[in-house]
Amino acid sequence: MYKRVMPGAMLGVLGGGQLGRMFVKAAQEMGYRVTVLDSSPDSPAGRVADDFIAANYSDHSALKKIGEHCAAVTTEFENIPADVLEKLSNHCQVSPGAKSVQIAQNRISEKEFLATNGFPVVPYRIIQQAEDFQAPDIHEYLPGILKVSQFGYDGKGQKRIHNEAELKPAFEGLNHSVCVLEKMLSLALEVSVVVARSADGEIKTFPVAENQHVHGILDISIVPARISSALADQAQKTACQVAEKLNYCGVLCVEFFVLSDGELLINEIAPRPHNSGHYSIDACITSQFEQQVRTLCGLPLGETKQLTTAVMVNLLGDLWHHNEPDWTYVLQCPMTKLHLYGKTEARPSRKMGHFTVMNDSLDTALQQAISIKNKLNGN
Repeated sequence: MYKRVMPGAMLGVLGGGQLGRMFVKAAQEMGYRVTVLDSSPDSPAGRVADDFIAANYSDHSALKKIGEHCAAVTTEFENIPADVLEKLSNHCQVSPGAKSVQIAQNRISEKEFLATNGFPVVPYRIIQQAEDFQAPDIHEYLPGILKVSQFGYDGKGQKRIHNEAELKPAFEGLNHSVCVLEKMLSLALEVSVVVARSADGEIKTFPVAENQHVHGILDISIVPARISSALADQAQKTACQVAEKLNYCGVLCVEFFVLSDGELLINEIAPRPHNSGHYSIDACITSQFEQQVRTLCGLPLGETKQLTTAVMVNLLGDLWHHNEPDWTYVLQCPMTKLHLYGKTEARPSRKMGHFTVMNDSLDTALQQAISIKNKLNGN
């Protein structure tokens, strides 16, 4: 059971990117003050925080400072070392907990946790060394995707494998890192569920999002997902079961593959708010970031009801290849919300912002979102 931390208190977040920035804003709107710890002196979250500590996550003095300065601390991404969270918990309330993060930040421990607890996952094989490719059943996992076990995101740290001849070069291209080889399956679509769970076991799910990716990076989220109510219920129920098995406290995203035959498999889990949940800022009674504040502070969870259908589109640094995009295409639409993350350097594939189109008709929202996206791209 977490102690209740009320508005006026100082909260902390490890990580200064856009997820941290959105947490800061949600917390400040509720009356909290926020300290951000990040190694970049010009981080998006750090520039809107009440206090900023420019240091690495392994800096003991910085961790001690944020732990003593804050009533409770959370994270914006899963690559904070679990032992850091464990040490920090000696000074203040920490969410999510070290044990949950330790499982979710490593593909091997994540898949073994899911499989051991009976959750449906993609067929996979652990690759620790090149000799593992000589296994007699290796062909059963091809074609497949070779993914590094840690620190891979947005399509980074992975290689598509079509045949056995491509395995060794791909492994070398990933610096001989310990990997997971996942079998490629015939997919109908990909969906995700953001779930919030409090320390006392209260749990709420957000509507299921239908996600479209380009080069491994989320491009568009359509909410609610265009799937049957039975499948949506199954996805939400499974996400809740994952959170419960993890004894998770905080906001968690479970990403799923929907196979062509309708089978639902877990792709991966993220122990934090998720890109596919950004629509909740504008389209739900409670956003995923307010839920993050509530779970961290031991407060009752907010209502997650979706007020209107929504389509969220990511804005990548590629749009800035000549100059600042013409935001008129977004701002002239009265049911569209623009969110820019305050990043000073636009790079290809870097998430610079997003916009969300809302409408009573999901089809109309999707058409408008695609039209705006095409105009921003000069099409």
